[in-house]
Amino acid sequence: MKHIHGLLLLLSLSLSITVSAHGKKHEEKVIMKGLHTPAAKVVMSFHKALRTGDKALARKLLADDVQIYEGGRVERSAEQYAHHHMLSDMKYLAAVSSKPLEHQVKVMGDSAVSMARNHTKGSYKGKERDYQGMETMVLEKQAGEWKIVHIHWSH
Repeated sequence: MKHIHGLLLLLSLSLSITVSAHGKKHEEKVIMKGLHTPAAKVVMSFHKALRTGDKALARKLLADDVQIYEGGRVERSAEQYAHHHMLSDMKYLAAVSSKPLEHQVKVMGDSAVSMARNHTKGSYKGKERDYQGMETMVLEKQAGEWKIVHIHWSH
């Protein structure tokens, strides 16, 4: 039930952002909120672990039953991600640079939602990359520790 509540909140926030994004052209405001919270620190630690190749820390921050959506694919556990896509994510992030454009974390009791946009630029496997990416994470407090239970990456 906690997952559903967080995802419903996320959907309503995403829809409100989408509606305003398609209105008149306006100067984009950089929004950084809630980054001091323990849930946000888990998200930032996960990012750092991926960038630096720290497989043990990245795995530790994920709930066992995490679901990761990216590029039309789904990984349904931390073990599946650790043995498949995590290593390629680490190699990719080591080859490109990524600059945060926006990051908001909203904590609701034992659940939290992290929404971020970034600008990624660089070269990977002979291809130039230059795009804005989106990331949504849902976290839950499990046995006193924040764990990432859902990730959705897109660009």
